[in-house]
Amino acid sequence: MGGILKAPFMKELVRTCTTMFRLGWNERNGGNISIIVDEGEAAKYLDTRASLREFDLSFDAAELEGRILAVTRTGSYFRNVKVDPEYNLGLVRIGKGGKSAALLWGFAGGGGPTSELSSHLLSHITRLRQDTRHRVVTHCHATNTLAMTLVHDLDDRSFTRTLWKMMTECIIVFPEGVGVLPWMICGNDEIGRATAEKMKDYRVCVWAQHGVFAAGNSLDEALGLIEAVEKAAQVYIMVMNGTVRNVIKDGELKVLAESFAVNYRKDFLD
Repeated sequence: MGGILKAPFMKELVRTCTTMFRLGWNERNGGNISIIVDEGEAAKYLDTRASLREFDLSFDAAELEGRILAVTRTGSYFRNVKVDPEYNLGLVRIGKGGKSAALLWGFAGGGGPTSELSSHLLSHITRLRQDTRHRVVTHCHATNTLAMTLVHDLDDRSFTRTLWKMMTECIIVFPEGVGVLPWMICGNDEIGRATAEKMKDYRVCVWAQHGVFAAGNSLDEALGLIEAVEKAAQVYIMVMNGTVRNVIKDGELKVLAESFAVNYRKDFLD
């Protein structure tokens, strides 16, 4: 049994945190990530039966009972994850009935998982119902996407349409569109439930004046979704005050989506 930091999923988590900080999306203690970890894989590197301490959950996570997750620490800075992963990351197991979680490793010196844990776990539950291969939820403050929420209508259809029309690959990468929430207080169960509700239909949920939540089967997929949304939002912010002469038309989007055989939101196009 080797150290948990040798596990491929932990190496990838550290690398992803470092990348997201470098992109400017996780300033200070902004942003958080959680990964559902296969117990057999985790057991290669530590005793998954040994609990360091436990903490209560304020929401129902019963559908995740027994699941192990790698989670970023509350108040942690992504820029420090590579320097001190045992302080900034933790491995937790959801307890019986989904009302508590046991710390298996990490969060050195005290502290606990991200304050957005309810948004993460409730979104995991929702996405697993849609896709049993689902594994990752990540949150960041993608700059241009955040800026777009200041100047754009905040309904799913119009927000998605604008993103799709900015860049050819968008309807292929997120054919179901994106969900958008109005401004809400962060770090509580209310925004967690609202985010999970959006995750029934989307893998990306935009929090107005805050940032982005994205889900995927891997860290690469979740991060890639944010990259595509953010690039399209950047293009929109760059041209919004100019005279736009050319966009991808609805008919062209339909042909594009059908050419790549993706199941797109047909009601989002005229």
